Amino acid sequence: MNFALPKIGKVTSVQSRAVKSSHFGVGFEKLDRNVFDPEKAYDKVAALGVKKIRLQSGWLRTETEKGCYHFEWLDSIVDNLVSRGLEPWICLCYGNPLYTQEAQTSFGAVGYGPMRTQEERDAWCNYVKACVKRYADRVEWFEIWNEPEWCWRPVVSGKEYGEFSILTAKAIREVAPTAKIMGACICGFYPDWMHDCFETGCLDFYDAVTYHCYYPDDDWVAGQVRFLKATIHQYRPGLPIIQGETGCQSREGGAGAMKKLAWSEDKQARYLARSAFLHLSLGVLFTSYFSSLDMIEALHGTVGNVATYLDYGYFGLLRADFDENGRASGEYTPKPSYYTYQTIASVFRDSPEICDLPIKSTDKHQQPNERLCLIDEDRIYMQKTIGFRRKDGSCALVYWHPSHLMRETYESSLSLETYLPGKARIVDLLTGDVYDIPDERIEVYNSARLFRSIPLADYPIALTFGDFFPFDANKE
Repeated sequence: MNFALPKIGKVTSVQSRAVKSSHFGVGFEKLDRNVFDPEKAYDKVAALGVKKIRLQSGWLRTETEKGCYHFEWLDSIVDNLVSRGLEPWICLCYGNPLYTQEAQTSFGAVGYGPMRTQEERDAWCNYVKACVKRYADRVEWFEIWNEPEWCWRPVVSGKEYGEFSILTAKAIREVAPTAKIMGACICGFYPDWMHDCFETGCLDFYDAVTYHCYYPDDDWVAGQVRFLKATIHQYRPGLPIIQGETGCQSREGGAGAMKKLAWSEDKQARYLARSAFLHLSLGVLFTSYFSSLDMIEALHGTVGNVATYLDYGYFGLLRADFDENGRASGEYTPKPSYYTYQTIASVFRDSPEICDLPIKSTDKHQQPNERLCLIDEDRIYMQKTIGFRRKDGSCALVYWHPSHLMRETYESSLSLETYLPGKARIVDLLTGDVYDIPDERIEVYNSARLFRSIPLADYPIALTFGDFFPFDANKE
């Protein structure tokens, strides 16, 4: 987008180890199925500047003989991430063919829960206790299963999952009383399933509910998340929520969520930015992008039949090639979405407070191209915003126009007025470019300032006040 403003620099990227906390995380899933080489990804993920990073625990990969646990593979991953300043959270999920016969034919034992026999349940609880005990000094959050309302074979009811999650939570608390527990981890917002689940009392054992969301329309997403929160709070008021997965493809022809839509690398970057701020505006503790790099989906494969799991997903912030077995290969090179997320993580490092700001859109000095959501001929309504404030008083308004990413590219402008003090700048969160607002675009009256013809796009832009973020002056 042409901002028609003086460019004055570039957002300074930051390593995760230099960040105290963050609203943003990233997925590092599927290493339980060994589908990529983490050694080639550690440094690139740490250079994003996010903090939370999601792992899957891999019961199948860890317990290959009954009662013997081989955590060395996961030790290496956890230690490498922690040493780079990242904070892993572990999803305890998927089955083990040692105990569940049907899992013997499933690649990665995906979906086969240890529920039917006492031996399965005891083996699961013993594994959970061993895993949590081993990592509780380095891992704060443990999550119970992955998308159980559909990613379970055979499909389980909400009641069955709720009871299973209580059993798992008790095992976690037995060895790590202060560990934090995430539950539900739903992707389909099914009312009956959620009510049956929450009726078991499982929410009393959780510190947060996690959900996954893959959909290109902001209003649909917001409606589903608000419904989820209201349902949760009917049973346990105030229980936090965490957005554990959201993402999209970077090209057409991929497997997995939203695979039929006309994605591109540019659209992926726009979707990432919109999703990150949309979910924060809905009150989550943090939001996580799926995923670090391109990899096979590996959800429906059959052991010994490679063709059944060569289902390539292009959700990654990093590009990857694939070898003959579907393992992500090549150099894992950054896509535009990688740099967008790096910009967002840097500008909003150390978790500034999310708050309402005294900024409003106005029709004063409206320019001919300011066509933002006209309610009538002389009123303007800005739909998607979220505010941030730091302890030093500096703040930022993030705003975007929620047009349909699959149908149009939206570029326009709007005018904003506020009495907030401090030097004002514009940040293109898609590219990291920083712009000055020249005096001729600012009108001062009484105690307020009017910023005329500020750029507006179908992806988030930040208007900042004061020293909200560091940037490299005059860097291209």
